[in-house]
Amino acid sequence: MYGAVHSKSGIGFNIVPDDIPLLWLERLSANGMKRVRIYEPLGDLDIIFPLLRRAKALGVYAVGALPYSLSPVHTDELYAQNTRDLIKEAGVDAIMLKDAGGLLTPDRIRTLVPAIRRAMPAGMPLELHSHCTTGLAPLVYLESVGLGVDALHTSIAPLANGEAQPATQTMIRNLRDRGYRVDLDEDLIASISETLGQIADQEGKPVGVPKAYDAFHYEHQAPGGMQSNFRLSLAEAGLSDKFDDVLRECARIRADLGWPIMITPFAQFVGTQAVLNVVHGERYRVVPDEVKKYALGYYGKLLAPVDPLVLEKIIANGSQDIALVPPEIPPALPALRAKYPDASDEERLLRYAFPGSQIDDMLAAGPIAQRYELLPPVVQLIRGLRGSGLRDVSLQYGNTRLALRV
Repeated sequence: MYGAVHSKSGIGFNIVPDDIPLLWLERLSANGMKRVRIYEPLGDLDIIFPLLRRAKALGVYAVGALPYSLSPVHTDELYAQNTRDLIKEAGVDAIMLKDAGGLLTPDRIRTLVPAIRRAMPAGMPLELHSHCTTGLAPLVYLESVGLGVDALHTSIAPLANGEAQPATQTMIRNLRDRGYRVDLDEDLIASISETLGQIADQEGKPVGVPKAYDAFHYEHQAPGGMQSNFRLSLAEAGLSDKFDDVLRECARIRADLGWPIMITPFAQFVGTQAVLNVVHGERYRVVPDEVKKYALGYYGKLLAPVDPLVLEKIIANGSQDIALVPPEIPPALPALRAKYPDASDEERLLRYAFPGSQIDDMLAAGPIAQRYELLPPVVQLIRGLRGSGLRDVSLQYGNTRLALRV
């Protein structure tokens, strides 16, 4: 089992006390999760060194993840140095290059992977995680294997492609065609794929399909889900024609703010500020609290400084209740344990992450169903006929004939 542990910005958009992700890691281990990847979306590795060391102390296989981005500061040298630091300071078991934005290209991988590999001792695994957002991930994966990548993160179709990972089935075939040995149970994969396809069909859900290449994505780097939110926000403001302007503003804001990687929560910070800038017709006239905290270093050290003129606007127009120097964040667990004395640590973590009545509602609903019931094909067909406008339907299969009034 493979779990993920985020740093201090891992729950919502709030800054999380250090004891929360540490407890999260401990409970993952106690519940059987013996392999975790730990990453820091800002790139401030000092924040995750204690988490990685704790994972090792717990006997957990610790993967140090390097979030990828495209900018003047995200160089081969940066990733090589971060790799050396993860190995020296935290003793990680493996390194993972995490390309959440699907920004890697075959050309980029040809210099980046060798630089990372040279910073690693022989025999240490290197993993690659990318998305098909630009349609290039399958090519990137195939290129990377010959450069020293040991493990590829894939998804079983029909959950693959789109903005997910490359399809497991296609990668197996392509890797074998290139002469690589892939020891996976293809019959089991095919069975899972068939079941997922049936569920999608029964529930009317879309399936993943390959996406067309879009060079504009490399400029704004906004995740697909966030683009959907842009469209909704702009439509509500009667500014649907400003969609491309918002995406271009994202690119400008990234440069202003020292090139944050467009992954949660920083993608949301950039995107929200971009919408505000376009809607108000003035850049940084309105500044969300999270953007001001980011610029002042609340979330960690920035890879590059914020543009000085932009920083002046952020400080002036952001909330005056935000201190210019980030305060110390007290531990959260003592108060949680005092408030919920009879709860497990797992429940306390859930209550910290989901305020209000959400956890009470979840507990009242009871355990989720462990099995999914697939309806017989004839039942799915009959259900699909509803709303079709048909009244009398005749079905025949072999010598069996069924007449229905829908």
